[in-house]
Amino acid sequence: MKIISWNIDSFNAALTSDSARAEMSRAVLDTIESYEPDVIAIQETKLSAKGPTKKHLQILEERVPHYNIHWTSSVEPARKGYAGTMFLVREHLNPEVSRPEISAPDTMDHEGRIMTLEFDDFYITQVYTPNAGRDLVRLELRQEWDRQYAHYLAELDAKKPVIATGDFNVAHHEIDLAHPNNNRRSAGFTDEEREGFTNLLNRGFTDTFRHIHGDVEGVYTWWAQIAKTSKINNSGWRIDYFLVSDRIKDQVLKSEMIDSGPRQDHTPILLEVEF
Repeated sequence: MKIISWNIDSFNAALTSDSARAEMSRAVLDTIESYEPDVIAIQETKLSAKGPTKKHLQILEERVPHYNIHWTSSVEPARKGYAGTMFLVREHLNPEVSRPEISAPDTMDHEGRIMTLEFDDFYITQVYTPNAGRDLVRLELRQEWDRQYAHYLAELDAKKPVIATGDFNVAHHEIDLAHPNNNRRSAGFTDEEREGFTNLLNRGFTDTFRHIHGDVEGVYTWWAQIAKTSKINNSGWRIDYFLVSDRIKDQVLKSEMIDSGPRQDHTPILLEVEF
């Protein structure tokens, strides 16, 4: 099973804009397709409540053909055109698709942040974890989300093994970002968020990148767009993950990042696991 996950940062902008950034985004989609994954997980689609348009679907069919598309979007009372996730699943696969609510705080259950695929012997679930926000205004809500999400994954894991992927919006350890000392109280590297991720792993999950690569440094999944040289200087963060149930960690063959060229923001990540 080969899975790729990517925070696309606006599905419409990536597929339909004429900007240089959009061209780079479409090149990333082409790169993803070249790997011929079984499942593609996409976060931060920012689509309307009606989902992808006919034009979106046409472009997807041209760029990544032979996939069935499943999506969920932010709906009222949450903000429109916000968050959202999508799965592209190879046509020969036929998982059961769910869009769970986890008793998350505020409007988070309505923001299209989680989708889950159930196969005969395992789950694949993706998440776009809420950001703690500027000045950490959503930190307490984020902590409650982390508790509820960990409970949700543990419930899945009690039934069958889990592969969990997505943008978790946290750099777990100091080696997971280039400048830890400058970001002690930055969203994504607070003690509270890091503890939340530790607690999640302690529920029976393995960070596959660290399992395969150990304490390698300088490997990241996100570089801030606001800093024009962040990627050139590799001033990044590792905030996108593949987690698996502890009992299948030794079945993981690969867990790595995919080169997204000069495009800043998130880069796709790849998991290969043998069932």
